[in-house]
Amino acid sequence: MASSLNHIISEIQRKEKAISLTSPNEIDEAYQMTIYLKEYLWSIREDVTKQGFKNQWEEINFFRNIKPYILSKLIYHNKIFRIQTACPVDGGKMYASYFSEQLQELKQEYREHIYNSDFYRYYRSGRTDRDETYFRLGNINFHDGLNSFVFEIDPLFSTYYDNKVARIIANELLYTYILQKINNDEIAGSLSTNSISSDGILWTDTKNALIELIYALYANGSLSYGKIGIRKVSLALERLFQITLGDLHNSFSSNEISSRLPNVIFRPIEIFFGRIYGQRFIEDYFANQPLNCHRQ
Repeated sequence: MASSLNHIISEIQRKEKAISLTSPNEIDEAYQMTIYLKEYLWSIREDVTKQGFKNQWEEINFFRNIKPYILSKLIYHNKIFRIQTACPVDGGKMYASYFSEQLQELKQEYREHIYNSDFYRYYRSGRTDRDETYFRLGNINFHDGLNSFVFEIDPLFSTYYDNKVARIIANELLYTYILQKINNDEIAGSLSTNSISSDGILWTDTKNALIELIYALYANGSLSYGKIGIRKVSLALERLFQITLGDLHNSFSSNEISSRLPNVIFRPIEIFFGRIYGQRFIEDYFANQPLNCHRQ
């Protein structure tokens, strides 16, 4: 297994970012990620079954860290697809109630299948003394009273406990996702629909462009004297344009945003006034206008 965990994480995050910016909604985004991760995991399975592992450490690292990360993302996105396809209309009491129910179901699953076990305590404590037992192939001990899904796993590509780790990680990801949905609905409810009305106004550029604009407005302190949070700016524009942007913080690195801010803020203005006064006038003007880029 040549790929490192950091490389795989970066690769999956890049794919998530790309799909998030092009998908029309969360359902399509979750579906595309589910298909991608399923195929990605299958390709890694082929590599592992054909090439094996160089040594014991590589095998343990794969089944403790690498495979669980990929599988947890697959479980996570598939669950989001199922949640979203059964979700009521966006916003309102039914919406909040629905995600509250999802949160309770997740907590119940956590109580019944995850936290009340010796393995969970072993994994969460960061211990490694039993890694050879838990994360090497062919060591399944049925005397431990394992869950029935042990009979469904691929013995050439699972130690059983790699699946347990994946479900622990997926549970944490889903917990954060559902809480964000509940909190976002509460924040959105505080933004009066009377004061923010789309009136047929549509965002016809890319999601990427809107996210850049949000960061530019936030970083330049252009709204509410710079005292408004970026999430509230995002929610207001999402509501105005009837668009879903996903997680802004995973969209760009801080360096990417910093390098793009001047063009994002000034380029549309430059084009507009350039048509009226001429390009030379605009170049002279903007050469003397420092970017007021700050964060509150």
